[in-house]
Amino acid sequence: MVDMKASILVVDDEERIRRLLRMYLEKEGFVIDEAEDGESALAKALEGDYDLILLDIMLPGIDGTEVCARLRQVKATPVIMLTAKGEETNRVQGFEVGADDYVVKPFSPREVIYRVKAILRRSSATAYLAKDAIHASNNIVFPHLVIEHDAHRVTAGGQEVALTPKEYELLHYLATSPDKVFSREDLLKDVWNYEFFGDLRTVDTHVKRLREKLNKVSPEAASMITTVWGVGYKLEVPK
Repeated sequence: MVDMKASILVVDDEERIRRLLRMYLEKEGFVIDEAEDGESALAKALEGDYDLILLDIMLPGIDGTEVCARLRQVKATPVIMLTAKGEETNRVQGFEVGADDYVVKPFSPREVIYRVKAILRRSSATAYLAKDAIHASNNIVFPHLVIEHDAHRVTAGGQEVALTPKEYELLHYLATSPDKVFSREDLLKDVWNYEFFGDLRTVDTHVKRLREKLNKVSPEAASMITTVWGVGYKLEVPK
């Protein structure tokens, strides 16, 4: 269950959009803070303890992509990008620097609420697991990859890999059913908890970033995440 007192930072240079989002989000019980430019957004995001950030890409000063990139160096706060229609390149850049999702303007308030709640459900679940003191072994061990689920720690080729919460969830989900092929739709539904909203490129971009991070320390571990053309992805165990 999502904590209705969750705090959200809304970042957009248009006051009417901030006002609209505040109205709908507060109606759902969320606590809202606002920023109208990149500098103040980054300062608030680093100083505060928000549960989620709604972040416009096109901002005066530092743009949303740069804000997200700098934030990701120190925090894993979930980020949903707000993008204008046609800014596909910017959306991809947002995913590459660690955004969890995006909403295209003009947006439906219902869609924004759905995506916010979906991400908060997933992030609160992973936070609970990270804090849960389960003493039984809950590790997944492969020749080049170890996932310690209680500690939310991933080790590849003997080196720890820093993953965002969503990257970790994706890897863990694939690893719990090795050699099973999952469609992009399956992953979007089960990892992102999206039934009817969502872009399949979200999955592709996160797989790409996950492979890149693993490849830096262990090409063998990275190669375990296999593309099954025309179907989806699987985690293939070396024979």
